[in-house]
Amino acid sequence: MNTAVAEKKPRLTTSAMIASIASEGQRVKAAPFGKALVEYAATRPEVVGLTADLAKYTDLHLFAQAYPERFHQMGMAEQLLMGAAGGMAKEGLVPFATTYAVFGTRRAYDFIHQVIAEENLNVKICCALPGLTTGYGPSHQATEDVAMMRGIPNLTIVDPCDALDIEQAVPQIAAHPGPVYMRLLRGNVPLVLDDYGYRFELGKAKMLREGNDVLVISSGLLTMRALEVAQDLQADNVGVAVLHCPTIKPLDEATIVAAVRARPRLVVVAENHSVIGGLGEAVASALLRHGAHPAGFQLAGLPDAFLDAGALPTLHDRYGISREVLGARVRSWLG
Repeated sequence: MNTAVAEKKPRLTTSAMIASIASEGQRVKAAPFGKALVEYAATRPEVVGLTADLAKYTDLHLFAQAYPERFHQMGMAEQLLMGAAGGMAKEGLVPFATTYAVFGTRRAYDFIHQVIAEENLNVKICCALPGLTTGYGPSHQATEDVAMMRGIPNLTIVDPCDALDIEQAVPQIAAHPGPVYMRLLRGNVPLVLDDYGYRFELGKAKMLREGNDVLVISSGLLTMRALEVAQDLQADNVGVAVLHCPTIKPLDEATIVAAVRARPRLVVVAENHSVIGGLGEAVASALLRHGAHPAGFQLAGLPDAFLDAGALPTLHDRYGISREVLGARVRSWLG
């Protein structure tokens, strides 16, 4: 596996609006989505790639270079992007449609709902800049995308943690019959899950580490943060278990309920998304319906607000999802 190490650089200033989410010195892989899609499509001519003027910024440019005859640049027209992807799927193709998460959900919601999901078409929607992965303010921060997409029938939702998760998810979402929405990390993506013997399985949650005091149920980049917090709290003799849920819909309720029932401990749901309508509320609903009662329950997500613009490290601190602040929040909930 070819890996690099994140460049050492000074703490970002407020001018650094979009940056790698990798910490200083952390292992990274470049463009895991684009490379995985190129590899998968090599023997599958039915796979096509579409984007709304954002090939370079969703790593789909690698697919365009490898298979120019199967690449479609739709321009700044996200509704057209989704409509065309639906039409191609009806003809037996497997379209991968990429854009930013705010544009793919907020601008094209009705087309996804009516053209793709209602007919259960085989379209894979892969959207970059999910949650708070850009500092360009509410116009680019997709803090409510999961809440919107969870309400669409037939739609599978995937929120990968790192480069390994993305690489392994690509062929599985491609093989899955029906529409998929995947939150996409692009560029130099951290690589962390290989240290835990992890394998992505669509629809399955995976326990990455055990701990007696706290159970963190997480998705996306917050699984990476949860693992970092677990390491930090271990020094204080606080045991933190981390249950990674890369598939948010359908949610692996059986694994979640079993983990909560395993022992009495604080449950924290950590997600790079608003506390409204995301993984946290899905987990809370599942626990209530199954009669599973944790010793305590807290949501570590983004606030129900329009977030500020600025440098990502500053914003992650401000909104409680950085390693240091998330760790402090867990300590405070433990009392």
